[in-house]
Amino acid sequence: MDLAGKTALITGGGSGIGLGIALGLAREGCRVAIAGRNESKLASAAARHPGPPPILAHPCDVSDRDSVAALFAWVRANLGSLDILVNSAGINVARRAIAELAPEDWDRMLAINATGAFHCIHAALPDMRRRQGGLIVNVSSIAGKRAMKLGGAGYCASKFAMTALGATVGLEERANGIRVTNVYPGEVNTPILADRPTPVPPARLAQMLVPDDIAAMVVAVAKLPARAVVPELVITPLYQEYA
Repeated sequence: MDLAGKTALITGGGSGIGLGIALGLAREGCRVAIAGRNESKLASAAARHPGPPPILAHPCDVSDRDSVAALFAWVRANLGSLDILVNSAGINVARRAIAELAPEDWDRMLAINATGAFHCIHAALPDMRRRQGGLIVNVSSIAGKRAMKLGGAGYCASKFAMTALGATVGLEERANGIRVTNVYPGEVNTPILADRPTPVPPARLAQMLVPDDIAAMVVAVAKLPARAVVPELVITPLYQEYA
């Protein structure tokens, strides 16, 4: 399917996987908007694709329902109907083992990684239902499929919640022509690595996936005809075991 002229909103689009997906869709001719909490980071990210069409940017805290409502009102005013929603906003914390995880960090991870995705999906669905079509991509993690110490209790729990949310919405909304894809990346070289408990060695960084790897797969999913859906997509670096 030709993506030229399609509209896409990517949360967490100021850096990392979200930015990679935004650039990938923009190169295909999509009219892309990115959202995130840091306005200066969003502006710099949007400038990486001057267009045509240019990437638009709008600040949003996905954990805040009113902020999400304002974002979607802005999207409707500037892009019209939304064809593709990518939920890529996500955080982790350095003190992530359960013995040291602060309750407020638990709350923040669930609010952004899981509830934030819900807010955006909930806001996007009415228009998609009316148009009987749309694609929702949730950037989860293999930590949302397999619990792992590397991710930590709060991150794994939030990503498992995102996984269940996306899978259930996909089952419920397919009758309305809405497709949902959960993407489960392994280790990706993105700014979230700065929150690892210990620094990642350069040799390991060089072996990791990069955002463009995830973006290529999301673009491929988006280009499928409306009759086809990819419910789940796991992508890992070659060194990382997954079974």
